[in-house]
Amino acid sequence: MDALQTQHAAAAASPAARRLRGGGAGHAAPRRVEFGRPRRGGSARDVLSVAGPGRFSVQAAGAVVQGGTKNSRDVEDVGAVRLFVGLPINSVTDGATVNSARGIEAGMRAVKLLGVDGVELQVFWSVVQPESPDKFSWTGYRAVADMARDEGLSLRVSLRIHGSPGGSVPKLPSWVGAAAAKDRDILFTDGAGGRHEDCLSFAVDELPVLAGMSPLQRYEAFFRSFVDAFDDLFESTITDVTVGLGPNGELRYPSYPPGSDVTQFIGVGEFQCYDKYMLAQLRQHAEALGNPMWGLAGPHNAPGYDESPDSSEFFRDHGSWDSPYGDFFLSWYAGKLLSHGDRVLGMASRVFGSKPVELSAKVPFMHWWHGAQSRPAEAVAGFYKSNKKNGYSPVAKVFAQHGCTMVVPGMDVCMNKQQRNTGSSPDKLLVQIKNACRRHGARIAGENASLVMTHTSSFPRIKSNIVTAELMRPTFFTYRRMGAEFFSPEHWPPFMEFVRSVVCGEWDEDDETAAAVSTYDELPQPV
Repeated sequence: MDALQTQHAAAAASPAARRLRGGGAGHAAPRRVEFGRPRRGGSARDVLSVAGPGRFSVQAAGAVVQGGTKNSRDVEDVGAVRLFVGLPINSVTDGATVNSARGIEAGMRAVKLLGVDGVELQVFWSVVQPESPDKFSWTGYRAVADMARDEGLSLRVSLRIHGSPGGSVPKLPSWVGAAAAKDRDILFTDGAGGRHEDCLSFAVDELPVLAGMSPLQRYEAFFRSFVDAFDDLFESTITDVTVGLGPNGELRYPSYPPGSDVTQFIGVGEFQCYDKYMLAQLRQHAEALGNPMWGLAGPHNAPGYDESPDSSEFFRDHGSWDSPYGDFFLSWYAGKLLSHGDRVLGMASRVFGSKPVELSAKVPFMHWWHGAQSRPAEAVAGFYKSNKKNGYSPVAKVFAQHGCTMVVPGMDVCMNKQQRNTGSSPDKLLVQIKNACRRHGARIAGENASLVMTHTSSFPRIKSNIVTAELMRPTFFTYRRMGAEFFSPEHWPPFMEFVRSVVCGEWDEDDETAAAVSTYDELPQPV
């Protein structure tokens, strides 16, 4: 991205850019109307949405108060979606140094000129606390946050407690890895004994397996250290905090093959309940219900990672999943995921409860095999509800209880030939998620699943989901992700058009502003 600095600097210094910022003669500065930002001085769960002079509504804990009425099941949408751009996932990799700092700064300036609200910074536990449980290193991430502040951009911070594929980011802190080397069962484990080196088992959340403290206590220390290091930015720059709940930041089991890229996997997956701590809890649950044989292991007739639901008995139509045993196991398995999410979100609510930020967390967009009766990919990732009901509903309920926005990373997904062969149904799944959130009063937000899109249908797809959707519009959308391809001639022009189509409704309707908006076309294109 450093190779683009010259073009970005020229764009920022050009007469067109100065007019966009309100610095050019004869042109008024375009007035941005802010939507959905947390109300300063109010509860962290209150979101003030300004619809114009003298008009506003307060969205409290997922419900909307408008005209003196409140209905927790009727989450209406007001104002425009806030638009963020994700920064490179490896912006900081050693705690103290910003990688390609000048390029990131130039990129921020470029997206600011387009009219986006802010940028997203992913903050990894493994980078901040790499070698010792007693020392935190925030210098690099703080430098990036200061760049956003200086550019007048809002900052969405995603706190990641597990690893992520790609980006040269360590999976877990080295001292956590040392603990896992001594006790391999603190890592998620599949039926063949494969270990996920980037994700601690949810069964050890409250066990003192990390230098005398539990993972939950270590996560809280990480969050509180972040609050201390960035305290002065909560009133000016940091508007959103997204809490990581599992692999890739999502509330889910790592049901993909160990060592593979979770973002590229579209198989059924495998159950991750074979570490000794999960098995002990399964056995205890089965014995409490009077069926001790059900607690010996996970299903013996479930498919492998890349097999179809019909390849074995468990997930076939009317298969074992639809039996009393299947309901017992899947309910227990999903319940453990819910309990983990509830614990971490409850702790995060206490840590950030006094800060004027919107708290959020991600769920997976498991659209493949959604057309199958058993919805196997969802079930193996931990999304299941008895009686063949909406597996996302219990999750939405937990999110709503903690005033947490649900981030859905699939606003760009369209049906294609490969997905059709896997029973994919992204439209139906998105409706299912929205219905669950609407029922329980949880807000939603969105991201794109593909990193940097050039397909002609992708941007219209996103726009239809975040702007023109009739119900449950996202409170914010984060476009992923900034980098060399982001500023390529194949991507940058359509992205500019997308942003302009989203934010144009926020400019004053007068000749001077129209002239300022038209100067987007005068900006030089990065190459």
